[in-house]
Amino acid sequence: MTLQQIYYLITISEAGSLNKAAEILYVAQPSLTSVIKEVEKEIGITIFNRSGKGVTLTGDGAEFLLYARQVYSQYDVLLEKFGKSGNLKRKFGVSTQHYSFVVKAFVEMVKSYDTTKYEFAIRETKTRNVIEDVSTLKSEIGILYLSDFNRKVITKLLTTHNLEFYKLIDCKAYVYLWKDHPLAKEKSIHFSQLDEYPCLSFEQGDNSSFYFAEEILSTNEYPRMIKACDRATMLNLMVGLNGYTLCSGIICEELNGTDFIAVPFDADDLNPNSLMEIGYIVKKNTLLSHMGSIYIDEIKKYLGIYTKGDDTHANQNK
Repeated sequence: MTLQQIYYLITISEAGSLNKAAEILYVAQPSLTSVIKEVEKEIGITIFNRSGKGVTLTGDGAEFLLYARQVYSQYDVLLEKFGKSGNLKRKFGVSTQHYSFVVKAFVEMVKSYDTTKYEFAIRETKTRNVIEDVSTLKSEIGILYLSDFNRKVITKLLTTHNLEFYKLIDCKAYVYLWKDHPLAKEKSIHFSQLDEYPCLSFEQGDNSSFYFAEEILSTNEYPRMIKACDRATMLNLMVGLNGYTLCSGIICEELNGTDFIAVPFDADDLNPNSLMEIGYIVKKNTLLSHMGSIYIDEIKKYLGIYTKGDDTHANQNK
């Protein structure tokens, strides 16, 4: 089995069709069919189910591709460090919960590269997808948070997927709302003040546990709740319905504008505040690529995290 064959199989699985994969790879479809047959014969499993609608992975094929992606990803890292410049487009992807500072750091990282020579991807997605994307190496880095509430469940899931979590910063809960919201001028906001306004939350899927909620204090009882799928829609709902969400308080005005503010959440015995431990996840026993290292440095720079030797100092930007 060659690295080229592995690359072809990864491309076929992502395209979902031999025709589309052939167009992407600039090779004849019969050549791809031969590659599939040769590799399937060599490893003794069926990788793809074929039908008139395209190709789908078998159970064995999905497991094979999981390891194949790891092999090819490490090959990319080797080329990046030791290879001569060539025509290969190196890939870098990030999967993340919905944080504007993550996008800002991505923008700054991409600026330092020639985008004609690299293929970049940033995926704002559900919590479970963040974990799965990094587990399958669809993305090199994932950004999510842990708290006292979700830590046990998320940590167990990370361990199952052979992932490691690295802390970036601790944040308390803030109420994020439109600048003209009736509560916008409050110095802090108590939970009872929010009763008449809809709480906005990112949808995690029909079968997702509420442990995957992106919003801190997700265990509280909210009389009004609206789900959204993306950050732009959530911001529109804040304006149109005077909605709010609970967040880290880290706002990137350059990307979100100045129409939204974060007000400290005023905790009480029934509704205590809780720390969000925001960090990044990567595959265990793998080295960050050069792009990955620069990206994490950009996040730390934005968050005001400075590292000297073994000492890390964090300062939250609000």
